[in-house]
Amino acid sequence: MNKWLRIFKHRWMDRSDTLCAVPDDMAERIARRVAASEGRHTGEVRLCVEASLPLSYLWRIGSATPLAVVVRERALTWFGRLQIWDTEHNNGVLIYVLLAEHAIEFVADRALSRLVSDREWQAMVDRMASRLRSGEFEDGLTQALEEVSALLVAHFPADAGTVRPNELPDAVVRR
Repeated sequence: MNKWLRIFKHRWMDRSDTLCAVPDDMAERIARRVAASEGRHTGEVRLCVEASLPLSYLWRIGSATPLAVVVRERALTWFGRLQIWDTEHNNGVLIYVLLAEHAIEFVADRALSRLVSDREWQAMVDRMASRLRSGEFEDGLTQALEEVSALLVAHFPADAGTVRPNELPDAVVRR
């Protein structure tokens, strides 16, 4: 894509596009699903849906730095900004969606990333992307959450009867 067209597309999209993709009622339902998920494992899950990249990221996209690398860097920035790396068991996961590029990234903290292959993460991205392309945004986010939850339950199940503090907010980040 022409650099100037990409910049225009990203400058055109804003938080209102994110709110259209994830309206308040959907965001509340997903937050409840995140809370229910976290009751079954010791991990923390955050979802971030962003309309567009900041200009500083857009300038770097080109032959030397592919779009996929820049999107991954942005997801890692959100992972840090949301303090997902700072959970007790180091098993937090970020599900990141960039609307302008129809890009999806899963970022897992070190305890979980050691146990799940890149191929498994990519398969989850592919399934989620298929749902999003067919206009099933809530179903796609829910499916991704359920798949991440299944991984966390398999590797880090919650102890029965133990009440664990919620380390991070369950709300969807919409930017």
